[in-house]
Amino acid sequence: MPWDEPTLVALLKQGREEAYKVLVQRYQEKVYLLAYGITLDAEESRDIVQEVFLKAFQSIGKFKGQARLATWLHRITVNQSLNWRRRWKRRLRWHHHPIESEEDGESLELGTDEYQAANLYERREIDRAFKKALAQLPEDARAVYILKEIEGLSYEEIGRTLNLKKGTVSSRLFYARKRLQEALSAYRGSV
Repeated sequence: MPWDEPTLVALLKQGREEAYKVLVQRYQEKVYLLAYGITLDAEESRDIVQEVFLKAFQSIGKFKGQARLATWLHRITVNQSLNWRRRWKRRLRWHHHPIESEEDGESLELGTDEYQAANLYERREIDRAFKKALAQLPEDARAVYILKEIEGLSYEEIGRTLNLKKGTVSSRLFYARKRLQEALSAYRGSV
């Protein structure tokens, strides 16, 4: 059902199940991508998505409409993802490496340049180096980077989502980009 945002929010506040389904369908992929960008764990990100929508459904009555629904969901997702990372840091003294899932694999067509062993190896090495560099960013810088580069939010939207000033968003994004660029400098000619 193509409801506009105010209608969707009103129906959610009434507890209408079909509105909840629309909410999930409309925002599920973005919430997952944001959670994965912060946790770097596909399975945990799926769990976080469920937690985000449960929390949204439980607290929709508190949603005042001062921000867009997507911004509100982004804030919940960032908080849930950062809470997950903090719990893992407290529980485990070793670094958590998720088992690679089928989502991490790429489908490459046989006979193309991308499929050649050297190119495939190089692409995977760049991808590994990027994920490693992303994982090493401080949480606050990684969250800003994901919201800007993956979600495509403006500086103002990121500021509202993370409750930061525009200048802070800008400096954290600059820091994240610089660190990633330094980490990937060995691959500069390949990218």
